[in-house]
Amino acid sequence: MRVTASADICVGAGQCVLAAPTVFDQSDAEGLVVVIAEQITDEDAEAVRTAAEWCPSGAVRLHAR
Repeated sequence: MRVTASADICVGAGQCVLAAPTVFDQSDAEGLVVVIAEQITDEDAEAVRTAAEWCPSGAVRLHAR
């Protein structure tokens, strides 16, 4: 699984960071999503799915490998 996130549509809610802190962060300047691990390990897969579900703007997207 691979994950992407669009800072263009992110609203800075931070739900992705709460759900998967090893995969997502927020920029210091705007507080918008930053993906820190595009390739998702099996260990992080469920947390990343949760992050995508919790994202209020739909900025987080999951992709099959």
